[in-house]
Amino acid sequence: MADVTLYTNPMSRGRMARWMLEEIGAPYERVVVPYGEGGTAAAQYRALNPMGKVPAIRHGDAVVTETAAICAYLADAFPAAGLAPEPAHRAAYYRWLFFAAGCLEPAVTMHALQVEISAERSRMVGFGTYARTLDALEAAVSAGPYIAGDRFTAADVYVGAQVTWGLAFGSIEPRAAFTAYSERMAAREAYRRATALDDADAKEMTAE
Repeated sequence: MADVTLYTNPMSRGRMARWMLEEIGAPYERVVVPYGEGGTAAAQYRALNPMGKVPAIRHGDAVVTETAAICAYLADAFPAAGLAPEPAHRAAYYRWLFFAAGCLEPAVTMHALQVEISAERSRMVGFGTYARTLDALEAAVSAGPYIAGDRFTAADVYVGAQVTWGLAFGSIEPRAAFTAYSERMAAREAYRRATALDDADAKEMTAE
């Protein structure tokens, strides 16, 4: 019996959650949720996630949405996987996990939408500017093999997916440090498994 149910769509951030679940190695059930009526807009799914977004997970009676939260939750719920540092050593782990959610993703999204923040207004947004955000990220991924030090953690799932997608879609500058970090993440067996599964789901959806 599956420990976790993943509600996802292969054309979404659900790929991050699936990668995280493959890293954990616990049994999970995958439920593909199409966009729009009958899927993310359906009352049944909105009861699970009022935002009508994927991914979401159910673990027993617990429901978790927001991809960074899903990564952090699963790391704590399945400690044997070793994807979260000991509580006393989580400063960098928390810092960069939530940096990616609170600064990197909105900065990259605004840049992709060609909405540039002026220097005068940079204090009004959490990420400041796109350039400043990328500079901070570059320093972080250059400091060691992983975002929070010498070992892979759930923060690398979230940050690594953001960097890999940004490079693929041109929304993150192809700096050498980003490319090297992305290659390290993409070499992981769990990443390759999750990608193959999501690609198969995407192919099935487009064939329907």
